[in-house]
Amino acid sequence: MAVISLEKIEAIASDQASLVAARKLVKPSSWSGLSSDNAGLIWGECQGSGSSPYRVVASEIDAGYKCTCPSRKFPCKHSLALMWMRAERKVSFESAESPQWVQDWVRRRRSGSDVSASAEAQPKSLVQATTDGPEEIDPKVEARAAAARDRSRRERETAILAGLDDLDRWLIDQTEGGLAGFAGHAGKSCRSIAQRLVDAKAPGLASRLDLLPSRILSLPEHLRATVAVEQLGQLHLLAEAYRRQESLDLDLCADVRREVGWTQARESLLGEDGALCISGSWRVVGIVSEVQPDRLRRLETWLWREGATDAPHVAVLLDFVPIASGQTRGPYRTGERMEATLVYYRFARPLRALIKETSNPAHECSASLELSKDGLAGAIAEYENALTRVPWINMWPMKFSEARVRRNSERLFLCSANDAGVALPLLMSQASTVTPLLAMEKIDGFGLWDGYSFRLCFAQTLLGRWVSE
Repeated sequence: MAVISLEKIEAIASDQASLVAARKLVKPSSWSGLSSDNAGLIWGECQGSGSSPYRVVASEIDAGYKCTCPSRKFPCKHSLALMWMRAERKVSFESAESPQWVQDWVRRRRSGSDVSASAEAQPKSLVQATTDGPEEIDPKVEARAAAARDRSRRERETAILAGLDDLDRWLIDQTEGGLAGFAGHAGKSCRSIAQRLVDAKAPGLASRLDLLPSRILSLPEHLRATVAVEQLGQLHLLAEAYRRQESLDLDLCADVRREVGWTQARESLLGEDGALCISGSWRVVGIVSEVQPDRLRRLETWLWREGATDAPHVAVLLDFVPIASGQTRGPYRTGERMEATLVYYRFARPLRALIKETSNPAHECSASLELSKDGLAGAIAEYENALTRVPWINMWPMKFSEARVRRNSERLFLCSANDAGVALPLLMSQASTVTPLLAMEKIDGFGLWDGYSFRLCFAQTLLGRWVSE
């Protein structure tokens, strides 16, 4: 069997910059699950800028490679770094059977549908990539850049406040026009104010407005006016809270700014003093993939911390990919388990998190999961408690036990098995996949509740596990 060499890596790299970038990743702390099948395949997961690590595989036989990162360079820095570590033999690769995603790549290569791009002939040097030091930072240049960032931030704050004034006028117009018929013209009306908020650099509020018409129209007609009042009321609350940030505590203020559209970079969160870090065994209990109006696919991975006695128990990893990429699923599958440390974004009710490091990569686990000893009544009480703190919640995770699925006419409902009087309507789009659960006397599970419909993600039954994928 041929062994990958440093000379081969230098030859296939597209340019010197790729080698320099790859060198920074040639260290075990950037990787998890480094493995080899001892037959020419090596693979591992490298934590990138997103919440989910990139999966990288390479062939020692012909230097073929594949990485899930969106880089337009072939090979990317992650592929080069994986081969570099193998060539130097300073990092150990555990012997293991290749996982499914590696086997899928091998099959695609054999069918000719996955061909690695060849590099252009350019002067490149591994030695130079290793010895090039960081560029010196000019204090004056850095000061000018900091001043420019502060100026840009102030300008954005001013633009957002002006956009909120426009939102107020729009809300008044909708109220005066009557909300009973709002659903009939919501599409055009919401699009106009959403575009204004995009111009005002408040994309979070714009996204809420873009999604509002479809959310209202997906509900029974008798609920639409009530839901319109609630949703427009939430927009008003967010606008007022943003204007009064100084009077809010830090967690709630961070929540408001996130809803309006401010974001925090991964590097900033990982370097933040006092950020909430939780280590433990995490199980994937839900996967959601939806296309947004901005032509990005939103990939949600919901995790449950096993054996936890303290909050938080739940975390969500978010990724956004262009729909043009064709990617419809994230790197994880419902039921997988991993040992990891997660760092949470600052929220009034912490949910969104990033993977800081993994000590054991995600792998399939068939063991039952102890989700909750509370029934649906306890899950609803927890949701209502969260609303008192964050009244603009759009989606809330719910774990439950001893529930059952029942039918009423054309709708399916998740109900308390002990007839406690709780019945949550399930998403209409899940009707065909959830129908088999009608035969189960009771189920334990996990799902997402938006106040109007319940998305069942994961269920444990006497006959085995059910997932929404």
